[in-house]
Amino acid sequence: MSTSPRLPRGITRRSLLRSGSGLALGAGLAVGAGVAGATPAAATNGVGQTGAPLCQQPGDSASRVGLGSGDLAIPYYREHDNTWGYVFGDSFDTGNGYLGSPVMLNQASYDPSGSPISFTWAMPDGQARQLFDYAHNADNGYGTESTRIPNDCIEFGGRTYLQYTSVVHGIGGDPLPAGEDGSLMSGVAYSDDHGRTWTDYPYHWAGQYQGVNQSMYGMWSFAGIDPDGWLYIFSKRWNGTHKNTADQGAIQLFRINPGDFRAGDFGAQQNWAYNGGWYWATDGTPPASLFGPGNNIGEFSVKRIGDRYCMSYFDVTDGSISTRSASRPDAPWSAPTPRIVGSDTWPPAHWGRPQVENLYGGYIHPGSAGPNSLTLIVSQWTAQGAYRVLQFDGIAS
Repeated sequence: MSTSPRLPRGITRRSLLRSGSGLALGAGLAVGAGVAGATPAAATNGVGQTGAPLCQQPGDSASRVGLGSGDLAIPYYREHDNTWGYVFGDSFDTGNGYLGSPVMLNQASYDPSGSPISFTWAMPDGQARQLFDYAHNADNGYGTESTRIPNDCIEFGGRTYLQYTSVVHGIGGDPLPAGEDGSLMSGVAYSDDHGRTWTDYPYHWAGQYQGVNQSMYGMWSFAGIDPDGWLYIFSKRWNGTHKNTADQGAIQLFRINPGDFRAGDFGAQQNWAYNGGWYWATDGTPPASLFGPGNNIGEFSVKRIGDRYCMSYFDVTDGSISTRSASRPDAPWSAPTPRIVGSDTWPPAHWGRPQVENLYGGYIHPGSAGPNSLTLIVSQWTAQGAYRVLQFDGIAS
Protein backbone atom coordinates (compact mmCIF):
# COMPACT_ATOMS: atom_id res chain seq x y z
CA MET A 1 0.00 0.00 0.00
CA SER A 2 1.25 3.49 -0.81
CA THR A 3 -0.13 6.76 0.49
CA SER A 4 1.72 8.97 -1.96
CA PRO A 5 -0.04 12.29 -2.58
CA ARG A 6 -3.28 11.79 -4.48
CA LEU A 7 -5.21 14.32 -6.53
CA PRO A 8 -8.83 14.57 -7.64
CA ARG A 9 -9.76 12.69 -10.81
CA GLY A 10 -8.51 14.51 -13.90
CA ILE A 11 -6.18 16.83 -11.96
CA THR A 12 -2.44 16.40 -11.58
CA ARG A 13 0.03 18.39 -9.55
CA ARG A 14 1.88 19.15 -12.79
CA SER A 15 -1.27 20.53 -14.43
CA LEU A 16 -1.74 22.83 -11.44
CA LEU A 17 1.78 24.17 -11.92
CA ARG A 18 1.20 24.74 -15.62
CA SER A 19 -2.06 26.59 -15.02
CA GLY A 20 -0.55 28.66 -12.22
CA SER A 21 -3.52 28.04 -9.96
CA GLY A 22 -4.23 26.06 -6.83
CA LEU A 23 -7.34 24.62 -5.24
CA ALA A 24 -8.81 25.71 -1.94
CA LEU A 25 -8.69 23.45 1.08
CA GLY A 26 -12.01 21.68 1.52
CA ALA A 27 -14.06 22.72 4.51
CA GLY A 28 -14.85 19.15 5.44
CA LEU A 29 -11.29 18.29 6.50
CA ALA A 30 -10.99 18.13 10.27
CA VAL A 31 -7.79 19.39 11.87
CA GLY A 32 -6.51 19.47 15.41
CA ALA A 33 -6.01 22.53 17.53
CA GLY A 34 -2.26 22.02 17.78
CA VAL A 35 -0.04 20.89 20.61
CA ALA A 36 0.74 24.07 22.52
CA GLY A 37 1.26 23.32 26.16
CA ALA A 38 1.98 19.62 25.67
CA THR A 39 3.75 18.23 28.69
CA PRO A 40 6.92 16.15 28.46
CA ALA A 41 5.03 13.19 29.94
CA ALA A 42 2.63 13.25 26.99
CA ALA A 43 5.39 13.72 24.46
CA THR A 44 6.58 10.19 23.84
CA ASN A 45 5.38 9.15 20.40
CA GLY A 46 2.97 11.95 19.59
CA VAL A 47 0.09 9.66 20.61
CA GLY A 48 -3.20 11.49 20.33
CA GLN A 49 -1.80 14.43 18.37
CA THR A 50 -3.47 15.64 15.22
CA GLY A 51 -0.77 18.16 14.26
CA ALA A 52 -0.80 21.95 14.34
CA PRO A 53 -1.48 23.29 10.81
CA LEU A 54 1.10 25.90 9.79
CA CYS A 55 -0.58 27.10 6.59
CA GLN A 56 -3.91 26.91 4.75
CA GLN A 57 -5.70 28.50 7.73
CA PRO A 58 -7.39 31.89 7.14
CA GLY A 59 -5.42 34.68 8.80
CA ASP A 60 -2.53 32.47 9.86
CA SER A 61 1.09 33.63 10.07
CA ALA A 62 1.96 32.11 6.68
CA SER A 63 -0.79 34.07 4.92
CA ARG A 64 0.40 37.30 6.54
CA VAL A 65 3.68 36.94 4.65
CA GLY A 66 2.04 35.90 1.40
CA LEU A 67 1.95 32.10 1.49
CA GLY A 68 -1.44 30.44 1.26
CA SER A 69 -0.34 26.83 0.84
CA GLY A 70 2.84 24.87 0.36
CA ASP A 71 4.53 21.65 1.38
CA LEU A 72 7.76 20.42 2.98
CA ALA A 73 8.67 23.50 5.14
CA ILE A 74 12.14 22.08 5.75
CA PRO A 75 13.50 23.75 8.92
CA TYR A 76 17.06 24.99 9.38
CA TYR A 77 18.97 27.16 11.84
CA ARG A 78 20.09 30.61 10.67
CA GLU A 79 23.18 30.90 12.81
CA HIS A 80 24.09 34.44 11.74
CA ASP A 81 21.18 35.95 13.71
CA ASN A 82 19.83 33.04 15.77
CA THR A 83 16.59 32.77 13.75
CA TRP A 84 14.99 29.91 11.81
CA GLY A 85 14.18 29.27 8.18
CA TYR A 86 11.55 26.98 6.62
CA VAL A 87 11.97 26.02 2.97
CA PHE A 88 8.79 25.07 1.12
CA GLY A 89 8.41 23.22 -2.16
CA ASP A 90 5.80 24.14 -4.76
CA SER A 91 3.82 26.96 -3.16
CA PHE A 92 0.76 29.12 -3.78
CA ASP A 93 -0.17 32.58 -2.59
CA THR A 94 -3.31 33.49 -0.65
CA GLY A 95 -5.22 33.89 -3.91
CA ASN A 96 -4.16 30.41 -5.11
CA GLY A 97 -1.66 31.86 -7.60
CA TYR A 98 1.51 29.83 -8.10
CA LEU A 99 4.52 31.25 -6.23
CA GLY A 100 7.07 28.67 -7.36
CA SER A 101 9.66 26.48 -5.65
CA PRO A 102 11.60 26.80 -3.43
CA VAL A 103 10.00 29.41 -1.15
CA MET A 104 11.28 30.40 2.30
CA LEU A 105 9.49 31.66 5.41
CA ASN A 106 11.35 32.70 8.56
CA GLN A 107 10.76 32.70 12.29
CA ALA A 108 12.38 35.08 14.77
CA SER A 109 12.46 32.59 17.65
CA TYR A 110 11.50 28.96 18.15
CA ASP A 111 9.97 27.40 21.27
CA PRO A 112 10.86 23.69 21.52
CA SER A 113 8.28 23.04 24.25
CA GLY A 114 5.48 22.51 21.74
CA SER A 115 4.15 25.94 20.79
CA PRO A 116 3.00 26.04 17.16
CA ILE A 117 5.49 27.71 14.82
CA SER A 118 4.60 31.27 13.84
CA PHE A 119 6.26 32.79 10.79
CA THR A 120 7.63 36.32 11.11
CA TRP A 121 8.75 37.26 7.59
CA ALA A 122 9.52 35.69 4.22
CA MET A 123 12.40 35.78 1.78
CA PRO A 124 13.64 37.57 -0.13
CA ASP A 125 12.11 40.90 0.93
CA GLY A 126 9.47 40.18 3.58
CA GLN A 127 6.86 38.60 1.32
CA ALA A 128 7.00 35.06 -0.06
CA ARG A 129 8.22 34.45 -3.59
CA GLN A 130 10.43 31.94 -5.39
CA LEU A 131 14.05 31.97 -4.24
CA PHE A 132 15.76 30.75 -7.41
CA ASP A 133 15.83 32.53 -10.75
CA TYR A 134 14.65 29.88 -13.23
CA ALA A 135 11.61 29.16 -15.39
CA HIS A 136 9.25 26.22 -14.89
CA ASN A 137 8.45 23.79 -17.69
CA ALA A 138 11.35 25.22 -19.67
CA ASP A 139 14.96 24.55 -20.57
CA ASN A 140 17.15 26.68 -18.31
CA GLY A 141 20.34 25.40 -19.89
CA TYR A 142 20.27 21.83 -18.57
CA GLY A 143 17.23 20.32 -20.30
CA THR A 144 13.53 20.87 -19.76
CA GLU A 145 12.62 20.87 -16.10
CA SER A 146 9.23 21.09 -14.44
CA THR A 147 10.27 22.38 -11.02
CA ARG A 148 13.13 22.39 -8.50
CA ILE A 149 12.23 20.73 -5.22
CA PRO A 150 14.29 21.53 -2.09
CA ASN A 151 15.60 18.61 -0.04
CA ASP A 152 17.49 20.35 2.78
CA CYS A 153 19.12 23.61 3.83
CA ILE A 154 21.99 24.48 6.17
CA GLU A 155 23.92 27.61 7.15
CA PHE A 156 27.50 27.71 8.40
CA GLY A 157 30.41 30.09 8.06
CA GLY A 158 28.15 32.93 6.90
CA ARG A 159 26.88 31.05 3.84
CA THR A 160 23.54 29.28 3.33
CA TYR A 161 23.38 26.09 1.26
CA LEU A 162 20.25 24.55 -0.29
CA GLN A 163 20.29 21.17 -2.01
CA TYR A 164 17.54 20.53 -4.55
CA THR A 165 16.34 18.13 -7.23
CA SER A 166 15.26 19.33 -10.66
CA VAL A 167 12.28 17.22 -11.75
CA VAL A 168 11.19 16.48 -15.30
CA HIS A 169 8.00 14.54 -14.66
CA GLY A 170 6.35 12.13 -12.29
CA ILE A 171 5.06 14.71 -9.79
CA GLY A 172 1.76 13.82 -8.14
CA GLY A 173 -0.63 12.09 -10.54
CA ASP A 174 1.70 12.02 -13.58
CA PRO A 175 2.70 8.55 -14.79
CA LEU A 176 6.20 7.35 -13.97
CA PRO A 177 7.26 4.06 -15.58
CA ALA A 178 8.56 1.38 -13.20
CA GLY A 179 12.23 1.73 -12.45
CA GLU A 180 12.50 5.39 -13.50
CA ASP A 181 13.08 8.27 -11.08
CA GLY A 182 11.88 11.17 -13.25
CA SER A 183 14.70 13.55 -12.32
CA LEU A 184 16.80 15.82 -14.50
CA MET A 185 19.62 16.57 -12.07
CA SER A 186 20.44 17.57 -8.51
CA GLY A 187 22.37 20.62 -7.40
CA VAL A 188 23.48 22.82 -4.53
CA ALA A 189 22.77 26.54 -4.52
CA TYR A 190 24.32 28.97 -2.04
CA SER A 191 23.49 32.40 -0.69
CA ASP A 192 25.91 34.88 0.85
CA ASP A 193 23.15 37.27 1.91
CA HIS A 194 21.20 34.79 4.07
CA GLY A 195 18.69 33.73 1.44
CA ARG A 196 17.94 36.84 -0.59
CA THR A 197 19.94 35.91 -3.69
CA TRP A 198 21.23 32.52 -4.78
CA THR A 199 24.03 31.15 -6.96
CA ASP A 200 24.21 27.60 -8.30
CA TYR A 201 27.47 25.72 -7.95
CA PRO A 202 28.54 24.80 -11.49
CA TYR A 203 28.68 21.07 -10.75
CA HIS A 204 25.42 19.13 -10.91
CA TRP A 205 24.69 15.46 -10.25
CA ALA A 206 23.05 14.00 -13.36
CA GLY A 207 19.62 12.42 -13.04
CA GLN A 208 17.61 10.16 -15.28
CA TYR A 209 17.11 12.71 -18.05
CA GLN A 210 20.82 13.45 -18.13
CA GLY A 211 21.65 9.76 -18.40
CA VAL A 212 21.98 8.63 -14.75
CA ASN A 213 18.78 6.96 -13.61
CA GLN A 214 18.62 6.15 -9.85
CA SER A 215 21.54 8.36 -8.83
CA MET A 216 22.21 7.99 -5.12
CA TYR A 217 22.92 11.75 -5.02
CA GLY A 218 19.35 12.69 -5.90
CA MET A 219 18.12 13.74 -2.44
CA TRP A 220 20.37 14.97 0.40
CA SER A 221 20.03 15.66 4.08
CA PHE A 222 22.63 17.74 5.90
CA ALA A 223 23.16 16.07 9.28
CA GLY A 224 25.39 18.99 10.31
CA ILE A 225 28.97 19.66 11.31
CA ASP A 226 29.98 17.15 13.96
CA PRO A 227 32.30 18.05 16.86
CA ASP A 228 34.98 16.15 14.91
CA GLY A 229 34.90 18.98 12.34
CA TRP A 230 33.42 17.06 9.38
CA LEU A 231 30.18 17.98 7.62
CA TYR A 232 28.14 14.77 7.41
CA ILE A 233 25.69 14.33 4.52
CA PHE A 234 23.24 11.53 3.80
CA SER A 235 21.83 11.02 0.32
CA LYS A 236 19.52 8.72 -1.60
CA ARG A 237 17.69 8.20 -4.87
CA TRP A 238 15.16 10.83 -5.90
CA ASN A 239 11.75 9.65 -4.75
CA GLY A 240 9.94 12.88 -4.03
CA THR A 241 7.29 11.61 -6.44
CA HIS A 242 6.76 8.53 -4.20
CA LYS A 243 6.46 6.52 -7.42
CA ASN A 244 10.06 5.38 -7.87
CA THR A 245 9.66 1.62 -7.68
CA ALA A 246 13.45 1.11 -7.71
CA ASP A 247 14.10 3.19 -4.58
CA GLN A 248 14.33 0.18 -2.19
CA GLY A 249 15.11 2.36 0.83
CA ALA A 250 18.83 2.77 0.12
CA ILE A 251 20.59 5.63 1.96
CA GLN A 252 24.30 6.42 1.74
CA LEU A 253 26.65 8.54 3.87
CA PHE A 254 29.60 10.75 3.01
CA ARG A 255 31.49 13.52 4.76
CA ILE A 256 33.47 16.52 3.61
CA ASN A 257 35.57 19.29 5.12
CA PRO A 258 33.34 22.38 5.42
CA GLY A 259 35.97 24.50 3.68
CA ASP A 260 36.08 22.13 0.71
CA PHE A 261 32.30 22.16 0.56
CA ARG A 262 32.23 25.96 0.54
CA ALA A 263 34.77 25.99 -2.30
CA GLY A 264 32.61 23.58 -4.31
CA ASP A 265 35.32 20.91 -4.18
CA PHE A 266 32.81 18.08 -3.92
CA GLY A 267 35.38 15.56 -5.08
CA ALA A 268 37.08 15.94 -1.69
CA GLN A 269 34.33 13.93 0.02
CA GLN A 270 35.11 10.78 1.98
CA ASN A 271 32.67 7.92 1.51
CA TRP A 272 31.36 5.51 4.13
CA ALA A 273 32.13 2.33 2.21
CA TYR A 274 32.00 -1.40 2.84
CA ASN A 275 34.54 -4.07 1.84
CA GLY A 276 34.39 -6.84 4.40
CA GLY A 277 33.91 -4.10 6.97
CA TRP A 278 32.90 -0.44 7.09
CA TYR A 279 35.56 2.22 6.56
CA TRP A 280 36.02 5.81 5.35
CA ALA A 281 37.20 5.60 1.74
CA THR A 282 39.49 8.32 0.41
CA ASP A 283 40.17 6.71 -2.97
CA GLY A 284 36.82 7.37 -4.64
CA THR A 285 35.23 4.05 -3.62
CA PRO A 286 31.47 4.73 -3.69
CA PRO A 287 29.52 4.80 -0.46
CA ALA A 288 27.61 1.66 0.45
CA SER A 289 23.95 1.65 1.39
CA LEU A 290 23.49 1.84 5.16
CA PHE A 291 20.44 -0.40 4.98
CA GLY A 292 19.63 -3.46 2.90
CA PRO A 293 16.93 -3.52 0.23
CA GLY A 294 13.62 -2.68 1.85
CA ASN A 295 10.57 -0.47 1.59
CA ASN A 296 10.58 2.40 -0.86
CA ILE A 297 11.03 5.69 0.99
CA GLY A 298 10.51 9.30 -0.01
CA GLU A 299 11.55 12.50 1.76
CA PHE A 300 14.02 12.00 4.60
CA SER A 301 15.78 14.05 7.25
CA VAL A 302 18.85 13.48 9.45
CA LYS A 303 19.90 15.84 12.24
CA ARG A 304 22.16 15.79 15.30
CA ILE A 305 19.86 16.41 18.25
CA GLY A 306 21.62 16.52 21.61
CA ASP A 307 24.02 13.60 21.68
CA ARG A 308 22.17 11.49 19.09
CA TYR A 309 21.80 11.45 15.34
CA CYS A 310 18.12 11.17 14.48
CA MET A 311 16.59 10.13 11.17
CA SER A 312 13.02 10.40 9.93
CA TYR A 313 11.54 9.49 6.57
CA PHE A 314 8.34 8.83 4.71
CA ASP A 315 8.01 5.07 4.25
CA VAL A 316 6.08 4.95 0.97
CA THR A 317 5.35 1.23 1.19
CA ASP A 318 4.17 1.32 4.80
CA GLY A 319 2.36 4.65 4.52
CA SER A 320 4.01 6.16 7.60
CA ILE A 321 6.62 8.56 8.92
CA SER A 322 9.25 6.44 10.68
CA THR A 323 12.23 7.36 12.84
CA ARG A 324 15.49 5.74 13.88
CA SER A 325 18.65 6.95 15.66
CA ALA A 326 22.36 6.30 16.19
CA SER A 327 25.16 7.56 18.43
CA ARG A 328 27.19 8.62 15.39
CA PRO A 329 26.51 9.01 11.66
CA ASP A 330 28.75 6.01 11.02
CA ALA A 331 27.45 3.91 13.94
CA PRO A 332 24.72 1.25 13.75
CA TRP A 333 21.19 2.66 13.44
CA SER A 334 18.19 1.50 15.42
CA ALA A 335 15.35 -0.29 13.67
CA PRO A 336 12.72 1.99 12.11
CA THR A 337 9.54 2.64 14.09
CA PRO A 338 6.37 4.14 12.60
CA ARG A 339 5.47 7.36 14.47
CA ILE A 340 2.82 9.08 12.32
CA VAL A 341 0.66 6.96 10.03
CA GLY A 342 -1.73 7.28 7.14
CA SER A 343 -4.11 4.71 8.59
CA ASP A 344 -4.59 3.31 12.10
CA THR A 345 -6.37 0.19 10.86
CA TRP A 346 -3.31 -1.71 9.58
CA PRO A 347 -0.85 -3.15 10.56
CA PRO A 348 -0.61 -3.47 14.37
CA ALA A 349 2.45 -1.15 14.38
CA HIS A 350 0.10 1.64 13.27
CA TRP A 351 -2.45 1.21 16.02
CA GLY A 352 -2.74 4.19 18.36
CA ARG A 353 -0.39 6.37 16.31
CA PRO A 354 -1.37 9.88 15.24
CA GLN A 355 -3.00 9.67 11.82
CA VAL A 356 -2.68 11.98 8.80
CA GLU A 357 -4.28 10.94 5.54
CA ASN A 358 -2.10 11.37 2.43
CA LEU A 359 0.93 12.28 4.48
CA TYR A 360 4.54 12.61 3.34
CA GLY A 361 7.71 14.49 4.32
CA GLY A 362 8.49 14.35 8.02
CA TYR A 363 11.40 16.77 8.55
CA ILE A 364 13.23 16.97 11.87
CA HIS A 365 13.40 20.43 13.40
CA PRO A 366 17.07 21.03 14.37
CA GLY A 367 15.83 22.93 17.44
CA SER A 368 13.92 19.89 18.76
CA ALA A 369 13.80 19.52 22.55
CA GLY A 370 15.74 16.25 22.49
CA PRO A 371 16.31 12.98 20.62
CA ASN A 372 13.19 11.49 22.19
CA SER A 373 11.14 14.67 21.88
CA LEU A 374 11.48 15.59 18.22
CA THR A 375 9.46 18.18 16.37
CA LEU A 376 8.53 16.87 12.92
CA ILE A 377 7.13 18.92 10.06
CA VAL A 378 4.75 16.66 8.11
CA SER A 379 3.23 17.42 4.71
CA GLN A 380 -0.27 16.53 3.59
CA TRP A 381 -1.89 16.48 0.17
CA THR A 382 -5.64 16.67 0.67
CA ALA A 383 -8.37 15.13 -1.45
CA GLN A 384 -9.35 18.68 -2.41
CA GLY A 385 -5.97 19.26 -4.03
CA ALA A 386 -4.32 21.55 -1.48
CA TYR A 387 -0.96 21.39 0.24
CA ARG A 388 -0.32 22.07 3.87
CA VAL A 389 2.20 21.26 6.60
CA LEU A 390 1.53 20.08 10.14
CA GLN A 391 3.70 20.34 13.24
CA PHE A 392 4.05 17.33 15.54
CA ASP A 393 6.00 17.55 18.80
CA GLY A 394 7.29 15.02 21.30
CA ILE A 395 8.10 12.35 18.71
CA ALA A 396 10.56 9.68 19.82
CA SER A 397 13.55 8.80 17.67
